[in-house]
Amino acid sequence: MNMLYVLIAVGVVVVVFFLWAIASYNSLVALGQGVKTARAQIDVLLKRRYDLIPNLVETVKGYAGHEKGTLEAVIAARNQAVTASAGGDASKVGQAEAQLSGAVRQIFALSEAYPDLKANQNFMQLQGELANTENQIAGGGGSFNNVVQDYNTKLMSFPTNLIAGMFGFRAEPFFELTNPTEREAPKVKF
Repeated sequence: MNMLYVLIAVGVVVVVFFLWAIASYNSLVALGQGVKTARAQIDVLLKRRYDLIPNLVETVKGYAGHEKGTLEAVIAARNQAVTASAGGDASKVGQAEAQLSGAVRQIFALSEAYPDLKANQNFMQLQGELANTENQIAGGGGSFNNVVQDYNTKLMSFPTNLIAGMFGFRAEPFFELTNPTEREAPKVKF
């Protein structure tokens, strides 16, 4: 009779362990999917940014044609950012985005030197859309980092880290700019 109680107790412990393991695994999968969704939302915003920049460059070309070096630097930075984004390496994306932000700031600085450009309705609209997109990227980055924090915390917490290790779950990097000066909002003047 005592042996029966021991077997029942062991059986209950085993069942509870398996239920916990399944719940932990499913929780990690759900949080991992949340990270992927948040990353995809940022990718959509970055694509919008990449699509706006050539239009902005074309508008500036008409007014500041001899600023060819600045315009080429912006397009080169945009292309690097697109390539880095497609590669999926978070550190390369951060570096490329920092370069792109700096290049875009140069275009906005050009508007100060060209009053006709500054008054151009198309330029002002594109500038406003780009500023709005930058704000959305910043907000999306904050949301992404919250999801990553939840995922990484769960991943590293005991005893869930045992399940995570068994099934190959890995910590996700945060969305951040690599250059501290890029953390400042771009100055947009009208």
